[in-house]
Amino acid sequence: MMESLLIANRGEIARRIIRTAKMLGIRTIAVYSEADAGLPFVREADEAIAIGPSPARESYLSPERILEATRKNGAAAIHPGYGFLSENADFAEAVEKAGIIWVGAPPAAIRAMGLKDAAKELMQAAGVPVTPGYLGSDQSQERLTAEAEAIGYPVLIKAVAGGGGKGMRRVDGRQDFAELLASCRREAVAAFGDDRVLIERYIANPRHIEVQVFADQHGNCAHLFERDCSLQRRHQKVIEEAPAPGLDAATRAAICDAAVKAARAVNYVGAGTIEFIADASEGLRPDRIWFMEMNTRLQVEHPVTEAITGEDLVLWQLKVASGEPLPKMQDEISMKGWALEARLYAENPAAGYLPSTGRLEHLRLPQTVRVDSGVEEGDEITAFYDPMIAKIIAHGPNRQAALSKLAAACADIEVWPVRSNAGLLARIATDPDFRAARIDTGFLDRHGESLVAKEPDATAIDRAASVLSKKVGDDPWSALTGFRIAGPSDGRVRVRIDGHLYWGQSRPELEANTVTTAETTVLFDAGDAWPISLPAASEVEANHGPGDGAILSPMPGLVISVEVAEGDRVAKGDRLLTVEAMKMEHSLRAPFDGIVGKLQVSTGIRVSENQLVVTVIKEEE
Repeated sequence: MMESLLIANRGEIARRIIRTAKMLGIRTIAVYSEADAGLPFVREADEAIAIGPSPARESYLSPERILEATRKNGAAAIHPGYGFLSENADFAEAVEKAGIIWVGAPPAAIRAMGLKDAAKELMQAAGVPVTPGYLGSDQSQERLTAEAEAIGYPVLIKAVAGGGGKGMRRVDGRQDFAELLASCRREAVAAFGDDRVLIERYIANPRHIEVQVFADQHGNCAHLFERDCSLQRRHQKVIEEAPAPGLDAATRAAICDAAVKAARAVNYVGAGTIEFIADASEGLRPDRIWFMEMNTRLQVEHPVTEAITGEDLVLWQLKVASGEPLPKMQDEISMKGWALEARLYAENPAAGYLPSTGRLEHLRLPQTVRVDSGVEEGDEITAFYDPMIAKIIAHGPNRQAALSKLAAACADIEVWPVRSNAGLLARIATDPDFRAARIDTGFLDRHGESLVAKEPDATAIDRAASVLSKKVGDDPWSALTGFRIAGPSDGRVRVRIDGHLYWGQSRPELEANTVTTAETTVLFDAGDAWPISLPAASEVEANHGPGDGAILSPMPGLVISVEVAEGDRVAKGDRLLTVEAMKMEHSLRAPFDGIVGKLQVSTGIRVSENQLVVTVIKEEE
């Protein structure tokens, strides 16, 4: 076993690796950027080394800075976690050439699985089923159009070098193919520097099912069963579970066998995930499940596999990287119970899932389930990295029991003033369709509106009314409830919740969970956080229309493009500029026809939330 380990990552996965490494007696070294200097993983490592400014490309994505830190402390091994440099074959090669143990996939395997077309050709040769489509080198529009016709619409155009949902377009008919092909190629060049595409059959009711595989340096390869990652938003996973609902033993055997074949085809070593797309329109069947891609690293959702198998996958990684055989062979690996993982994000679902940043003045995470988090109360959520606050992992004897534990855990989460998706997660876990496993990758597109709380429900309003009534007291001259000379009070209270006015019923028997910060009283209700206060005597609800044309940035971030100049005429809906934060772009658009007034920012400028960036003036003014 290696004596020391440098973790080339941050946040919750860095803490996760540190935990297992310390258990094995391995000295741990963390690397951190300026933005992360105060985070828990820096304190918990045996040693921590600053590697640069906050932007990832100048710190965590810099192979030179990581290798320099490794040379400084003489680390015997590097664990890349996931994301950042974990699937960078050149970096893995440089680590090995430097005589350092690479706790990851072999560089050759990373390269083999890095391009979608080459990987699918390799899988076909290995006997692994792939989605029907075209993977050829002829990239002319004529050939691609003809292949789409042969496959049959709808089809999916996918960037060969794509990932994370970028460089992907659904085409429903020939008339749209040329336009969407051009759009896909533009995005592919911008994101990956490669405009090559492949064409696939579009799966109408897709399920995303992946298999955890592990291989060692002695020729052993095994799987640790499957995970279902179908609950996604914009191709980003929200809730994952293991095992996959509705997967019978025969289909499980077929998909897991195919995953092991895929790993063996590239002489794999370490932890990897083989991702499959399943057509679930007639249930999960072996002949309706196809290889999609391989992730040559540990996955964010690995805790659900750990929960159902009882294995520590980071421990497996460290043992395999040290040259030891797999801790268990295939016939020794078993599955018990059901597990789900929900990703708690710093985002505001009610505001179009805009990222939310700032100091976590109040943070309460559940104690009844496993929680993997990279932050604690008082830490800062910045705009530089992924917006994940924590992973909430529930395990039970069956799916319904695990879902109930997850729902209760998410409903108990308290986050303020950073906004989170905790309430959304709690509602998903209690949704009748989700509980009945009527799911595919379009679930949130269909159910999203009903699962997002854009305003408090009646019970939450009554809780707010009850809390604020108690603050004022029972004196009839200052009480918030109305009273009559003859007859009882009607008990109604006027309250302000998240900037809007409501009438609530003061009900002393209602339990209410609140916290009061320096400026705000916040009501926590089923995962949602509602700032509550008393309205002024003459207050009426504000009109939240387009207003006077003052355009404010809805989130802190970087201005990546400015589309207009002062004096330009714009129509309602025209894009004015684009702000990027936490891997998400948000375009700010004209609220009405008018003329661009004062432009406050330019490309490359960082802005804060609610900062004035540009003004649009109505022409008649």
